[in-house]
Amino acid sequence: MAVHDHGRRHPQQHIGRAGLASAFRWSILLNTALSLAQIVIGIGFGSLALIGDALHNLGDVAGLALGWGAERLSTRPPNGRFTYGFGRSTQLAALSNGVLVAMASAVVVVEAIQRLHNPQPLVSGPVAWAAAAGIAVNLGSARLFGHGGHGSHSHDLNRRAAMVHLITDALVSLAVLLSALLVGLTGWHWLDPLTAIGVGIAVGYTGLVLIRDALVVLLDGIPSHIQPEQVRATLLALPGVVDVHHVHIWSLSTSQVALTAHVCRRDSGMDDLELLHRAKDALAAIGVEHSTLQLEPG
Repeated sequence: MAVHDHGRRHPQQHIGRAGLASAFRWSILLNTALSLAQIVIGIGFGSLALIGDALHNLGDVAGLALGWGAERLSTRPPNGRFTYGFGRSTQLAALSNGVLVAMASAVVVVEAIQRLHNPQPLVSGPVAWAAAAGIAVNLGSARLFGHGGHGSHSHDLNRRAAMVHLITDALVSLAVLLSALLVGLTGWHWLDPLTAIGVGIAVGYTGLVLIRDALVVLLDGIPSHIQPEQVRATLLALPGVVDVHHVHIWSLSTSQVALTAHVCRRDSGMDDLELLHRAKDALAAIGVEHSTLQLEPG
C-alpha cells in the first residue's frame, strides 16, 4: 500500500510568500539606487574598492530579480507536463546568482591587481559615506529576508542566497569604509586596490559556495539540513516497523523536500492508513513535507 502526501500549504506559508515578495521588491529598489550612487562616487573620487562594491551590488540586483521571478514561478500549480510544478526554478536562480557573483569578483580582482602597481589618488570622505550607506542598505535588506525565517524558510536556498549576498555586501562595504578612513589618515592610496583584491576574493568565495549548494540540489542530492539517519530512525520508531529500505530524499524546490521509501511492518494492532498518516506527520516534523511510502510485510 502506498500513499502520497501532497504537502498542503498552510496560511503561514502564504503569509511567508507575501513577505518574501516584499523583501525582494524593496531590496531590488534600494540596491539599485545604492549601486548607481556608489559607481558615480567611486569614479568621481577614485575608489576602485567602492566600484567593486557597486558591481557586487549590481550583481545582487540581477540575482534578486532572478530569485523573485523564480519565486513567483515556483508558486504556479503543476500541470500535465510539469507534474512536480516549477519549484526547481528557484534552484536555477540560486545557481545563476552564484555564477554572477563569481564573475563580478574576478573582474574586480583583475582590475585591482593592475591598479595596485599604479595607485590612483583617493578622496576618502565621499567614499567613506557611500560605504556607510552600503552597510545600512544591505543590512536592512538582509533583515527583510530574515523576517519569519523559521521552518522551511530557514532552509530555503533561494532566500538564503539573497541573504548571503546582502550580508556579504555589508561586510564588503565595511572593508571599503575602513580602507577609505585609513587612506584619509595615512595617505596610503595603495590601500584601496589592496582592499579591492580582498573584497573580490571574499565575494568570489561566497559565489562558489552558492554554486556548490545549488548543484547539489539540482543533482538530487540530499538537502544539507536533512539527516538520512534521522529519517530512517523516525520511520523505525513507528509501531510495528521492522525495516526501512529504498529510501530516496531530494528537493522539489529550494524550500520543499520529498521522500520515497519502502517500509516493512509486522502486525501491531494499527491499520495501514493510520500508520501511514503517523509516518507522514513524523516526517513533516523533521522537514520532509512530501513523502510517498510503500508498506510491505515484515
